[in-house]
Amino acid sequence: MSDSATLNAISPIDGRYRRHTAPLAAYFSEAGLIQYRVRVEIEYLIALHGVGLPQLPALTEAQVDGLRAIYVAFGESDAQAVKDIERTTNHDVKAVEYFIKDKLPALGLEDRSEFVHFGLTSQDVNNTAIPLSMMEATTDVLLPLLQATREDLNALAEAWKSVPMLARTHGQPASPVTLGKELSVFVERLDHAIAQFEAVPFAAKFGGATGGFNAHHVAYPDTDWHAFADQFVSEELGLHRSHPTTQIEHYDYLAAWCHALERIHTILIDLDRDVWHYISLDYFKQRVVEGEVGSSAMPHKVNPIDFENSEGNLGVANALLAHLAAKLPISRLQRDLTDSTVLRNVGVPVGHSVIALKSLRKGLGKLVLNEARISADLEAQWAVVAEAIQTVLRREGVEKPYELLKALTRGKAGIDAPAISEFIQGLPVSDAVKSELAAITPHNYIGTTGA
Repeated sequence: MSDSATLNAISPIDGRYRRHTAPLAAYFSEAGLIQYRVRVEIEYLIALHGVGLPQLPALTEAQVDGLRAIYVAFGESDAQAVKDIERTTNHDVKAVEYFIKDKLPALGLEDRSEFVHFGLTSQDVNNTAIPLSMMEATTDVLLPLLQATREDLNALAEAWKSVPMLARTHGQPASPVTLGKELSVFVERLDHAIAQFEAVPFAAKFGGATGGFNAHHVAYPDTDWHAFADQFVSEELGLHRSHPTTQIEHYDYLAAWCHALERIHTILIDLDRDVWHYISLDYFKQRVVEGEVGSSAMPHKVNPIDFENSEGNLGVANALLAHLAAKLPISRLQRDLTDSTVLRNVGVPVGHSVIALKSLRKGLGKLVLNEARISADLEAQWAVVAEAIQTVLRREGVEKPYELLKALTRGKAGIDAPAISEFIQGLPVSDAVKSELAAITPHNYIGTTGA
């Protein structure tokens, strides 16, 4: 896309962020959708030749190759040709039908022309083309990016698995953790969420005008059209066939796909916000990129913009995914047209997801651990070992140990190493237990990750 086109694009996913989202055009653009429709129509025509209809003798290998070349070699000029036809038909799928029919004479198949789109309604094409595009975009673009993000995060979790860090519950100092463990929490959450996302089938509707193959059956009543459709949708297209249906796919699996992706995004928003807070606490520095400006007024600023960009785009994506999931499974009687215009936007949340994931990966790659600051925060919060001390005292049978530590530490300033040491020395326990308690510090009271 030219600079002029990106500068004049209404949506940032096709404008400002086009460099990130360009790979999605093959799946979700108008030209991409047209190509997928052509692909479905061509594969359907080829499959019809295997049913044994007397009007459709077997295709030669060259004819099959020639038919498939129509969509394999499909280019921008072909998409424009379909749009030119649509100006007359005012119907997008009918324009695809006429486009294919115009190609048949060159293959010696002009006598098969009326079997293009035979017995189908437009939704038999749309409701196979769109899930096919979604499946391939998910497999080719989205899942690899999700897995790469997961691997980036896991690498940091491994690198920092032994770095002790002050925890904060309710924003207040709490029992220490390791930085690596905190990041591994997100890795584990992503693993489960991505597995659920991958498990959602991509479903297609294929059954004629109102789902019962009425036209097919009246023309060829001895053919098992449902068996044909099951095989065509699953084996030729690799999709799950929904049956029975109305005129349209009921979109329940598509809604599940939206919900699963929305959950992944919610986890990543949580990560973005946590890392943002760690940066604000100076636990992380960010690598400075030569030439970049952090603020138009304050020269010193190195803002966490990658995580903010990620969070913002994930939020937009989730708003759209929620609408798709809530709207698409609802249609008046056998169908209304509200799904059509809404479904054209299915690539938009994917675009925002891609932008967000790339921003998140960029941000993770710029993090520099500030161990001195993390260590200083731990050293300043000796009160957090109160939990450890009172738990050991419970073991030793000391009366009301929780209350003892509460009186010493809750809301008190100046709880440092000497104060804790003095308290320990006054406890009614053996010297061995006092030594055990004295060995506990905010730097080593980190529990175990179970690994």
